[in-house]
Amino acid sequence: MKLLLKVAIRNKQHTFLVALTFINLILFTLANHAEMLALGLIANTGESMQMSRIEKTYGLEEQSPSFFRQIIDLFASKTGGENGFHTLVFLLVSVAFFKAMMLFSSRFTTQILSIRLTRDLRMQYFEHIQSLPFCFYQDFNVGALSARTVGDAGQIAGSINSCLTNYIQTPFTILSTLALCFYCSWQLSLVIFVVMPLIILPVVILTRKVKKVAREIQKNQETFTSVLLDFLTGIQTVKIFSMEPFAMKKYQEQNQHMAHLESKSAKYSLLTRPFLHTVTTTCLAVVALFGLHVLKMSIAEIIVFCGWLHMFYDPVKKFSEENANIQRGVIAAERMFEVLNKKPEIIDKKQAKDVTSFHKSLIFSDVFFRYKKQFVLKNISFSVQKGDIVAIVGPTGAGKSTIAHLIPRLYDVHQGKVALDGVNITEFTQKSLRKLIAFVPQKPFLFYDTVFNNIATGKNATLKEVEEAAKSAFAHDFIMQLPQNYHTVLSEMGKNLSGGEQQRIAIARALFRKSPILVLDEATSALDAISEEKIKQALVQLQGKVTQIIIAHRLSTIEQATKILYLENGEILAQGTKKSLLETCKPFQVMWETYHQTEARSSSNKSTKAVF
Repeated sequence: MKLLLKVAIRNKQHTFLVALTFINLILFTLANHAEMLALGLIANTGESMQMSRIEKTYGLEEQSPSFFRQIIDLFASKTGGENGFHTLVFLLVSVAFFKAMMLFSSRFTTQILSIRLTRDLRMQYFEHIQSLPFCFYQDFNVGALSARTVGDAGQIAGSINSCLTNYIQTPFTILSTLALCFYCSWQLSLVIFVVMPLIILPVVILTRKVKKVAREIQKNQETFTSVLLDFLTGIQTVKIFSMEPFAMKKYQEQNQHMAHLESKSAKYSLLTRPFLHTVTTTCLAVVALFGLHVLKMSIAEIIVFCGWLHMFYDPVKKFSEENANIQRGVIAAERMFEVLNKKPEIIDKKQAKDVTSFHKSLIFSDVFFRYKKQFVLKNISFSVQKGDIVAIVGPTGAGKSTIAHLIPRLYDVHQGKVALDGVNITEFTQKSLRKLIAFVPQKPFLFYDTVFNNIATGKNATLKEVEEAAKSAFAHDFIMQLPQNYHTVLSEMGKNLSGGEQQRIAIARALFRKSPILVLDEATSALDAISEEKIKQALVQLQGKVTQIIIAHRLSTIEQATKILYLENGEILAQGTKKSLLETCKPFQVMWETYHQTEARSSSNKSTKAVF
């Protein structure tokens, strides 16, 4: 509950809306009391003119309660007879109008509060996850993060509305109504204390059950969303391998489980209201009979007392239903703050400075790095001089991509250091360091945006600058064939482009930055031989101007490298030129020969097909 209140008052604008909602709810409750009192006064005035026979039937002879008599005398001193009755009717209409205004105002302010809370929570959540380290996204799947961003934020805001009603209006309504009931008749009011245990006990029991089920629903919602996202993102695999029945079975299981949990939640949420309704209605009947026949109260007073008693019980009955929504919000807040409370592991030092240029070298010194408990890099030491082309090769899982991720501080080393021009990169701000590095990943990611914005990455750029980068990446020709050229909006994740075209746009994006350090992680893996050769030519043209770090399986891309690192099991077995590694490093020699034998067989097969 504290989390919900923390969310509601964390912003000054929210605090104002909470206060305004509080005032509106209080005024709405007072309007309810006044409306019931006005009805009682009308009934009491009508008794004196039209209901004398009913009073005689019940043996009630002018047993007006003191508080009614005081109010009636007050009206009588101002107006009398028909005018007094008309005044009461006018008062009732005025109170009803005021109540309607407060009802609209209270609900409108709570809705505005809900909308703004949802907006701010989504914004804060997105801003926060951007600051979290790369490893965070390996611990949380996309389905979980998206469910918390959209679903949990809305649930929290809706629950805060219920919380304001239950924990602001309900206590005030109960206390004020209880005081009025005691003022009207303390004997009848004692019934409240007899009935209260029958009301509170089921609410407490069912609240615990609702909270437990709500936690299961929220957890299952993440799995449910992940199954759906898996199907949508892996639709090609599903279709090719005819996995529709398998996908349907997984989805059906999660859907059925979700429906089962929602049914349990609905049962516990709705079970309380019928039971409480039976108890409170029976109580009202007992109060009416006891008040009329034993305490000799007037019908007007019975009407008002029963009305107030109903106002006392009704919030308690609603509390059980609203409490289910509140508990769901509490669980949603716990899940959202599980992420919001995570501290970024990679943060800039207070004295961190901006780095604006790269002059000499990038050096790895005795670097160790582990994922969780397993070291994937061990005692890595090498240097990259400005203008060099350094290639990193080795079998899958050797740690090549991890080295690439350490350079822009997507991860921090556990031992050793990475230095830029002799200064540990932890001494620089992350933003300035990453401006010096252009990165082309193995699997390029393209935004749902125009080709222009995908290359310019949101920066202010001219069409000429973007075209120059695209031409260097040999992407200009196919871009000009798109419907709107550089202003063509790409599909989600660039699905309307081939893999090679996506890769070339990613390379153009990197070249557009004109950063002094260029990291290519299997950047040409999706290119055909002709495109790959053109990219090689473009990279050769950058030699001496841009420092290149190339991770490659296809060894044709590293022939121009000034230095080659051969990794295996997280360690550098050898480093040097291609010639020296062929002479001294047996694993590299095997890899090189195997690659060229494969290429030779491929060329031979193509020649044979051409003949036939």
